[in-house]
Amino acid sequence: MEYRTEHDSMGEVKVPADRYWAAQTQRSSENFKIGVDIETMPREITHAFGILKKAAAIANNKLKPEKMTEEKLSAISKACDEVISGQLNDHFPLVVWQTGSGTQSNMNANEVIANRGNEIAGKRLLHPNDDINMSQSSNDTFPTAMSIAAVLVIEDSVIPAIDVLVSTFKRLEEENQGIVKSGRTHLQDATPITFSQEISGWRSSLEKDRRLLEIALPELKELALGGTAVGTGLNAPNGFDTEVAKAVSEITGKNFITAPNKFHALTSKDEIVFAHGALKALAADLMKIANDVRWLASGPRLGLGEITIPENAPGSSRLPGKVNRTQCEAGTMVAVQVMGNDVAIGMAASQGNFELNVFMPVAIYNFTQSVRLLSEAMISFNDNCVTGIKANRDKMKDNLHNSLMLVTALNPYIGYENAAKVAKYAYKNNISLKEACVTLGFLSEEKFDEVFRPEEMV
Repeated sequence: MEYRTEHDSMGEVKVPADRYWAAQTQRSSENFKIGVDIETMPREITHAFGILKKAAAIANNKLKPEKMTEEKLSAISKACDEVISGQLNDHFPLVVWQTGSGTQSNMNANEVIANRGNEIAGKRLLHPNDDINMSQSSNDTFPTAMSIAAVLVIEDSVIPAIDVLVSTFKRLEEENQGIVKSGRTHLQDATPITFSQEISGWRSSLEKDRRLLEIALPELKELALGGTAVGTGLNAPNGFDTEVAKAVSEITGKNFITAPNKFHALTSKDEIVFAHGALKALAADLMKIANDVRWLASGPRLGLGEITIPENAPGSSRLPGKVNRTQCEAGTMVAVQVMGNDVAIGMAASQGNFELNVFMPVAIYNFTQSVRLLSEAMISFNDNCVTGIKANRDKMKDNLHNSLMLVTALNPYIGYENAAKVAKYAYKNNISLKEACVTLGFLSEEKFDEVFRPEEMV
């Protein structure tokens, strides 16, 4: 491999000749060999850095045109567009496990954009610190990148995935109107419910999770940029914070604003914790829905068997003909991971020591992983399982009429205690509720048939 020599305030360092990064990125890659090739800084953050560096150049050009010239702005903007598109991903090698402020990733962006911008300009026009990092600090750029990344992944990934699954459940509700089945509470037989009502509970849970995420978005859209090192805005021109928020909004099509208190924006990650709480709620509901589906589809002969779902692949290397509920299992494993991520994010957010949080990379790493996993799991669950759910009407009917909890319909006629006696007698003697009620002398056969209508109990 060929190398070139770069330098920083600590001296010279050799850098791969075919990479746009420079000395500080190289030092970080050598100093932090933790999770290399596995746990690199999320591409969502790389993408966000491209957005914020372009926005910063636009704001600087407006406020300090003598320093951020049109020529510099043009070269920076073109290089940033390549970062945003993912074209330069290979030039962002750094791992999550680095400085807690994300300084090396900020410098990685500065170096790549400067060197690529110089290549575009055809001359040495840009300096990583003086031009790309103008009016900024790692301490306000990294939290800004976190905010941009979080908003984009929620609005462009997880919410659309929720909408897909909600749409499928709405269709299933319509298709299964009027099918009555046994409800279940405490994993025990309960009073009747329609299958469409059961599905509506799944659908409504997802809609609620969507609303909770929407509540979290305004706080995430407050940007720290303009606070520089400690929140005072040192070395940033007046109005830089509002101009850069305006530029970020124009680039992304999202309505970002400047954080009203930069001291809070640099040290507190409460908005990330709050937003991830909504993601955890979504994970909890996904766990519940996937578990319901796999229990209802359990069998094929010895389980509940009230629904059928698509058979995607053989389920056992040992048991011929076995088909497992793998999409449900994948979704529930994702839910467990997201719940674990929530603990890590909460712990990271608690480390806002004085004027800066120094656990930001691990917080956004877990946040973006949660969004990515949830989004992809919901689409996979939808496409490979939920769209093919079919009600087993005969099994639902058999289970319904075999349920002892239908005895609840008799409460108004024979009282709670006598109804309990009927249920226990029927269970002990393995007979129907009707036989038990008549045998115990509580109702005649005719009166029982008159008042016992499970389909009217929903």
